[in-house]
Amino acid sequence: MNNLSFIDKIIFFLNTIAALVLLISLLLPFTPATLTSSIAVLSIVVPITVIVNVAFLCYWLLRKKRNFLLSGVLILAWYIMLGPFYHFSNGVDQSTVENSRTVSIMTFNARSFNELEQIKEENIENRIYEFVLEKNPDIVCFQETLYAMKANDALSQYPYKFVDFIYGKHRGKVIQSIYSKYPILNIDSINFPKSYNNAIYADILIKNDTVRLYNLHLQSFRIVPGLNAIQNQESAKLLKRYKNVMLKQYQQAKLVRENMDDTKYTKLVVGDFNNTQYSNVYRLIQGDMIDSFLESGSGFGRTYDLWKLPLRIDYILADPDFEVVSHQNFDVKLSDHYPVMATLRLKPSHE
Repeated sequence: MNNLSFIDKIIFFLNTIAALVLLISLLLPFTPATLTSSIAVLSIVVPITVIVNVAFLCYWLLRKKRNFLLSGVLILAWYIMLGPFYHFSNGVDQSTVENSRTVSIMTFNARSFNELEQIKEENIENRIYEFVLEKNPDIVCFQETLYAMKANDALSQYPYKFVDFIYGKHRGKVIQSIYSKYPILNIDSINFPKSYNNAIYADILIKNDTVRLYNLHLQSFRIVPGLNAIQNQESAKLLKRYKNVMLKQYQQAKLVRENMDDTKYTKLVVGDFNNTQYSNVYRLIQGDMIDSFLESGSGFGRTYDLWKLPLRIDYILADPDFEVVSHQNFDVKLSDHYPVMATLRLKPSHE
């Protein structure tokens, strides 16, 4: 440090703060949110923290100073422990996979099919149905369905359906739905206490196997993607709000995990987690399941824009009994979320 200029010392001080934030972010996924709820929001800004540390790393490398090790070691640890937020595809060679052995699934937070006209364009609802028909997944899961009767008619090629508004036990919830070309044998929902959010699941006969499919919508921050929503609130109130959301998400994730642990069936989990892959919430639900984006996705995997930052908060997770053939993120502006689709196949031991 003695041979650093005054400017370098200031930069190293800032580098130390950025490195400390990244270190905390590395520990968050492995620490229950009940212990870290006040700072768990850092999981959302991990990509920014990484980029800032990369900038410091490059600065010290150009200056030929050993200070690059501070950010360099943490960036390496982040990559090994948590995985990248930008991914280069390395999926299965689809030409080697028989179509009869695969199942495709789409998840999409449709934001009530634009019922409240947040998107100032016409026919958003019909365009959503047309998009689903064009991509033609075997199973499609919606979050925030709201009015489902038109969807039932528009998606008539799916003979099996579970719309929580019609069949669910719990009222006063944001409605989730599952549309399937495969028979649905059993349906139920997981009640999230003191929340408008919930989860549903269906036991689906896919080929000769019964698979339990979970469709999740975890607690939302309810932040409009703009800075005014933050600037107009006192920081203390906003922090308390973040803390409460993180605690609810953790409680909800535990309920889902308990149900998953109790079932004998092979499992698929899809939906809107309202949190990133760097959160304890994601890691608790994921367990040993594979993430279709990390297996076969490419790019940032954006499913939501927050302050023009590409966030991945919608997922398709599969038991290790599946292999991921392909993963797609679609750049269609039909909601505040972007749809995601993956093609999976059960491994040979299940055939």
